Order: sequence, then C-alpha cells, then structure tokens
Amino acid sequence: MKNTSFVWHPNTQMKEWGLFDEITSAKGVWLKDSKGNKTLDAVASMWCNVWGHSNPELINAITNQSKKLQHSSMFNLTNEPAEKLAKYLVKISPKMHKVFYSDNGSSAMEIAIKMALQYWKNIGEKNKTKIATLENGYHGDTFGAMSVGYIPEFFGKFKKQLFTTLQFPVPNKYRVPKGFTFLDYQNHCLEKIENEFAKKNNIAAFIMESGAQVAGGVIIYPKGFQNKINKLCKEYNVIFVLDEIATGFGRLGSMFQFQEQKSTPDIVAYGKMLTGGYLTMAATLTSKKVYDSFLGEFNDWKHLFHGHTYTGNPIAAAVALENLKMYKKYKLIEKIQSTSKIFEKYYQKILEIDIVGDIRHKGMLMGIELVTDKKKKTPIQPKKSINKIFFEEGKRQGIYLRTLGNIVMIVPPLAITKKELELLLEKTILTIKAARSQVI
Repeated sequence: MKNTSFVWHPNTQMKEWGLFDEITSAKGVWLKDSKGNKTLDAVASMWCNVWGHSNPELINAITNQSKKLQHSSMFNLTNEPAEKLAKYLVKISPKMHKVFYSDNGSSAMEIAIKMALQYWKNIGEKNKTKIATLENGYHGDTFGAMSVGYIPEFFGKFKKQLFTTLQFPVPNKYRVPKGFTFLDYQNHCLEKIENEFAKKNNIAAFIMESGAQVAGGVIIYPKGFQNKINKLCKEYNVIFVLDEIATGFGRLGSMFQFQEQKSTPDIVAYGKMLTGGYLTMAATLTSKKVYDSFLGEFNDWKHLFHGHTYTGNPIAAAVALENLKMYKKYKLIEKIQSTSKIFEKYYQKILEIDIVGDIRHKGMLMGIELVTDKKKKTPIQPKKSINKIFFEEGKRQGIYLRTLGNIVMIVPPLAITKKELELLLEKTILTIKAARSQVI
C-alpha cells in the first residue's frame, strides 16, 4: 500500500516520500519492511546502532525504567539514571569533569559552542570571540553547528545567516595540492593554524571532529595531526572542542578518539551511539577549568542559559548506561578491531572497479570515492541523485546504502559479525558495478 504520510524525510526529495518502504520490524543487522523484504542495515540507522536491532538487554533497560519514571525535568530536579550515567561518562572519559545533557548531536555542539564562548566572558576576557574550524567539517544541521561545520553543498542556501569562522585546510591523502608531498601538506596546514593563532589573540575556540571527518567524505586524519592541533590550542590559550558524535564509542576502533589521538579536549560532545541507537540522547562534557568558570552567585550571571525539555531523560539515560556497560561486558572494542580487518581484505577487489578512485577506512567506517577518471581523480557528478541510484541498486541486493556526494558510505552496526560484514561488502561491490552505467 502506498505510503501517504505527511512527514518530511531528511536529505531527500520531498516528492519521493510516498514511494518509501515502511520498516515494520528489525532484528540484528536486518531491517524488515511491510512487504516482508529483509535489508541489511549498512548505515547503522544513520551511524548510531551498536548491537543490532531488538537487543534484549537494551530493551529490558528501556522497559524496566519505563515502569518507574518515564520523564522528569532537570530544571531544579534530577533523576537516578541521569546521575549514574553522568558519573560513568566522567569515569571513562579521561580528564573530563562534568556532563551537560541534550537530546541530539547538533544540540550537543550548540552547547559546546556556547560554553566555549561564554567561558571567556565568565573569566573577564572580552576579546576572545572568534571560532576556528577545519574546512569540510560537519557538526550538525542547526545554525551554530552549520556555522562551525560549513559544507557548501549542504548549507549554501543559509550562508548569509551563519556567523563567520576561521577555516583551515585539512590534509586529504587522496587530494594533495600540486607541489606538496603529503607530509609537506600536513605541515602546511598546521603552520597556517599556528600563524593565525600567533597573529591574533581573539580566537576563543578551535572546533573539529575527532579522528576523522565523516560526513565531509571520510577524511581520516594522518597520525599526529589532531595531537599537534591540541598542542597549539594549549600553547596559544584556545579552548579545544572535539566532536566525537559520529567517531566516538568504537566507530573508528577505539572507545574515544581523543585518547587514541593523544589529545585532551576542554569540551567534547557525544551522541549517536551513546544509547546504542535506541533512543535519542547526547552529552557535552567539560574539563574542570571550563566548568569552574560557570560557578558563582546568582547575581554574577555566570550560569549557562540552555536547556531542553527532554534533557537527562531517565529512559534514555538508563539504556545508555546499559549500552556502555555492555561494551566492557562483551569486549566490544576488541571485537571491532578484529572485525574491521575484514574491510582490508576487500580493498583490492573494490579498487579494481573502474569508477572507484579511493578507499578510506578506519574501524567500522569506510568511504568509497567514485570518480569518472582515475588519473584525473574527477568526482562523479551525475544529473540524477547518486544517493537515489545507490539506494535503489542496494535495495535490489538486499542492503540499505546511502551516499554523501560521490562517496559510498559503509557504516554498519558495530557488533556486526565477520560473516555479515563479508556479505555486506560483497553486496556493495555488486551494487557499485550495477550502478556504474547510471552514474557515468
């Protein structure tokens, strides 16, 4: 039966809505639609699913909490699940001190931006008002997040309404400018940051995704790059803000990328996989230095004016806590590091396809860049939506795929088995080959 819903679907032509399949149930890595078709969830339901669908332990956490307290405001009140989760997050997040809850990643980044800017005002420094970021970064779809993570293809229509930022290039091994080696270009990017820091004393914060740029094309940072930015921020007294919403909790093979990258944020944002992908929740964590700047008497007006209706929702907090404890119980990070080696077995097979220019992979994330000419590295830009083509061809193969521009994204549930991942990659190869004639 044709779907006649009046819901708008994100990042999709609105007129297509009535053609969408209706998902009625899911188990493990498989989605099932109203017609009984099963589809492998190759994007982890927008990069958030950890254990697969219908996990009994997570469902029990939700059910048990829902019988006791469904929601209670955190304005002048608190609740046990939110308190327990905050203590656990601080315990597992080195040098983080306090937790500020929200209900989605964009909001967590808006909060981080406000904290970073207000920090300087709270300590009496009025000059530090500018935000520095990396080009091609992505931090969400709200206005502050669009400003610090400006991708023209996504947000060009709103450019005049966004606040300005200082943007710096990010090294992409596949697209190194002429006249540079990859190492030279890394140093060039870092030198540009340091020169700006040294020249101006008005930069309040440097904001970047931690470990890799995901929505911007799966750009994996070279070793030491993030660490060096961290050191520059410390040297020049700039608040260092990291976005681990898509890259933390195991997606890139470590619990937190800022640990692997040997960098210490002043503020860090978590989301997506925080609840295992079962309920919406996000968190912004701060160092003691940042938190202490907000302390004072009421008339000092140092408090952060920000709050959401569902901040610290008890059911979301309960399932998030159960999810995080399961990481340790089932040794998920070790499993990810083993399973992710399956991707490497398929590199050559994927690269042999004539429209594949580059493969970028880390942990449980892979980006496959499509080009019309391998030597010239010309991105594929067909008149028809690449995403639509790959969704339809993937569906025929029994996998749910999405693309971002000319990048085929593979972002499966973290606990996917090796056998299921092999099936997914085989089906992805077939999908790329089947889509070839439609995109060139």
